[in-house]
Amino acid sequence: MKHPLFVLSLSSTLLTSGIAFAHHGWGSYDASKQFSITSTVQRADWQNPHVMVVVTHANKNWEAVLAPPFRMSARGLEPDMIKPGRQVTLEGYPSTRVENEMRAERITVGGKTFELR
Repeated sequence: MKHPLFVLSLSSTLLTSGIAFAHHGWGSYDASKQFSITSTVQRADWQNPHVMVVVTHANKNWEAVLAPPFRMSARGLEPDMIKPGRQVTLEGYPSTRVENEMRAERITVGGKTFELR
């Protein structure tokens, strides 16, 4: 191959740009409209870049964007604590782009509150 460094550089750029595109910024949430939802977990996806939890609120499914898995574990919140069927309280901000999505700032599970940011 004539230009292996160029090909490696281009490949790296393309791979990382996809990850960056998939990770939306926090500017798409309205911090002036803080609210909370207390509900039962319907689904929890413990994966990067952020843990996602789906709960039902006002007859609609809400998807809550939580912290990255490593941060949640570091603060004492583990996957089995937010499995489907568990009651949680989520506090955060609604998305300005995606209907029924929120950025969770904290989650309360079993009487214990975990700060996510």
